Amino acid sequence: MKNKNMIPEISNDSQRKGFNFSSNLRNSSRSSWKIAKDLPTSFFYAAKGLKYAFSTQRNFRIHLGFTLVAFVLGLFLGLNKSDLGIMALTATSVLVVELINTAIESVVDLAIGKRFHPLAQIAKDCSAGAVLVASISSLLIAVLLLFPPLLKTLRI
Repeated sequence: MKNKNMIPEISNDSQRKGFNFSSNLRNSSRSSWKIAKDLPTSFFYAAKGLKYAFSTQRNFRIHLGFTLVAFVLGLFLGLNKSDLGIMALTATSVLVVELINTAIESVVDLAIGKRFHPLAQIAKDCSAGAVLVASISSLLIAVLLLFPPLLKTLRI
């Protein structure tokens, strides 16, 4: 490390091991390297990503559960369309950021394997931090939108 401020040393190109990405892309027959040639195939790949996130990422399932509960509660409390739309957008943003976090973590793991690298830690920590910021924001918006009608319904 250059200094103790978490700035990692970065090797120059001559120190890196050679890896020819373009030839590996052309020779690979795995579906993960294929480009979708039509819209249904694109949707199929997107659905595979959602299925992967749901089946492997605990936090994605937790966020999805809270999203459904908040939305059902909003419908039950009779929130107007604008408030429901705001809640849907903020909750969806958390799910989107969680998917991006999963993708970043997967790519970092692919790139470095089981080795530790400070840049990998920074990438993973920052993407997890983005999920945290989006989650807190979504929670605050849900509280602001749901509590007044909830208190009115409970006559508190």
